[in-house]
Amino acid sequence: VIENVRARTASCQLALRMDCRESALLVSVLLLALALCSAQNYVLSDDGGLGRVFDGIGGLSGGGATSRLLVSYAEPYRSQILDFLFKPNFGASLHILKVEIGGDAQTTDGTEPSHMRYENDENYYRGYEWWLMKEAKKRNPNITLIGLPWAFPGWVGRGKNWPYDYPDVTATYVVNWILGAKQYHDLDIQYVGIWNERSFDIKYIKLLRYTLDKSGLERVKIIASDNLWEPIAFSLLLDPELSTAVDVIGAHYPGTTTITEALKTQKKLWSSEDYSTFNNEVGGGCWARILNQNYVNGQMTATISWNLVASYYEDLPFGRDGLMTAEEPWSGNYVVESPIWITAHTTQFTQPGWTYLQTVGHLAQGGSYIALTDGKGNLTVVIETMTHNHSVCIRPPLPPFNVTSQNATFWLKGSIASIKELQVWRSQFDFKTNKPSFFEKLKPLKLVDGSFTLNLAEDEVYTLTTVSTGSKGSYPDPPPSARFPKVYKDDFDVRSPPFSEAPYFADQTGVFEYYINLTDPGPHVFTLRQVLTERPITWATDADQTISVIGDYYWQSLTVTCDVFMEKMNAGGVFIAARVDKGGQSIRSAKGVFFWVFADGTYKVTNDLVGETVLAEGQSGTEVHSWYTLSLTVKGQYASGSLNGYPLWKNAVILTPKAGWAAIGTRSFELAQFDNFALVADR
Repeated sequence: VIENVRARTASCQLALRMDCRESALLVSVLLLALALCSAQNYVLSDDGGLGRVFDGIGGLSGGGATSRLLVSYAEPYRSQILDFLFKPNFGASLHILKVEIGGDAQTTDGTEPSHMRYENDENYYRGYEWWLMKEAKKRNPNITLIGLPWAFPGWVGRGKNWPYDYPDVTATYVVNWILGAKQYHDLDIQYVGIWNERSFDIKYIKLLRYTLDKSGLERVKIIASDNLWEPIAFSLLLDPELSTAVDVIGAHYPGTTTITEALKTQKKLWSSEDYSTFNNEVGGGCWARILNQNYVNGQMTATISWNLVASYYEDLPFGRDGLMTAEEPWSGNYVVESPIWITAHTTQFTQPGWTYLQTVGHLAQGGSYIALTDGKGNLTVVIETMTHNHSVCIRPPLPPFNVTSQNATFWLKGSIASIKELQVWRSQFDFKTNKPSFFEKLKPLKLVDGSFTLNLAEDEVYTLTTVSTGSKGSYPDPPPSARFPKVYKDDFDVRSPPFSEAPYFADQTGVFEYYINLTDPGPHVFTLRQVLTERPITWATDADQTISVIGDYYWQSLTVTCDVFMEKMNAGGVFIAARVDKGGQSIRSAKGVFFWVFADGTYKVTNDLVGETVLAEGQSGTEVHSWYTLSLTVKGQYASGSLNGYPLWKNAVILTPKAGWAAIGTRSFELAQFDNFALVADR
């Protein structure tokens, strides 16, 4: 009877006709028959050909400064974090790493330094993206590397806040970064993106292709416009030369859909920036849904998460929008969030170059399934049943849909019909009990007559695969979470710093880098220097002042002390600050307590970064090219400041903000130095 039941439709009829004398047997047979009869049937087959070639799943470091705190982690925790991101068959096992080509500009959560700060300047050791790409490559030699500029140094625009009026200059700037990656770091960049929030430039794309080829970089492919499906798709259909130049159409936050014109181009279609969602369980559900449905709905063969790892102060814009969280280098604490294991459901059992089956789609009661093959007999099927409210991404709006528990039977046809057993991995979000189980290995599933049946509950992810190398990596628990230390100091005395940035400082406008003044025999040979003298080209609403924040966003009472050195004659100025309440794209409207001294011999205390709300002002006697020690104390509603140990002003009334970061900065884009920075916080 059981043999016949498994034969599907005939078994249903047989079970209902049987004259069984054993009622218990009859009940069990009927239940089995009903379960099988009620299951929806789905065919997985390569008989009619295959779908598109899979290009991988990745993460994005940058856009901007989203990996800033990662580099400050001590070992072994930093390497553990990198393993969870990149190590094959361990954690997320990412196929793609996309990084920002730094442009010295605010591009979301901070600034990343440029390799060509001025036209005659080249330095391929600034920043941490080189290091990150090399660490990813160590773990996965086959990882795909992508570079994309979000912003550019001011000189590229020749006086305009636009990088494409002189496309030859911009193309050379980008190509030099790719050449430098190979020459100085032995990194092969495989793709370069073209993006600007306002539009894309056809002339620039063609010239970039020409410049790449002329530089011996024919292998480097172009992603355009790395923003929206249109108008680039229309332009590719109308312009054969442009179509030859572009290899991939990249879209940001496409909502799993594409447009007809993009499909007509026959180009690779990628979700080249996606996710951007708080990495709690709903964020994991968002990621699970779009990883499948970007292909099912939109034929996208790669999906890249912004961002790779949430390694920036959480109270900056888009806090914790990474695949995992590593925002406490001072404590060593990090958290492996649900998106890491959701990623593993696909990345550990496929590789770029595998091919989607054409037989992918939606489940009858909600959810979706994809299937990929390596063409050598291996098969990986990923199924998700995420419900609407448990899979909302930050953008775009998610139309309503329903998902309910269901039975699903999958039939293997064609060259994969001979598969007898599949490994099974499951994640259950379990929002009702708040006891989720992620990336759990179940018993292998034996196929019967080339089919298998699953009882799918809501908010689950399954991987069924012939690949047996998957594993759920783990390390001993990292140290417990801790707030930023209440007492902190840095004299910046590092002769050969591993990175150009000082630990924990998060540059919001301007770039603050280690500086060795070999002409200074005094105590300030090693300093932190603000190095920009010209406002960069950026889409973000950055500030006219430069500023770098540090510390605990919830600090209320603290003392900030720092030695400062102005280099700009007459109009130069520097500040130290407390209770800075905004950063990232909102930095222009930041409020706090800002203690300024100027090269013209005056000082000012303001309640905002732009300097419009003045709390105190007067003569300071400060001048250019001299060192001064500034100290700012904020306690309760009052603030006081001293210069070289002598009180300069006191008891300024501070009503708002109530708390915020400490900061240093300059009056404009100007050279200035900082040394012997110290913090003491009461609460």
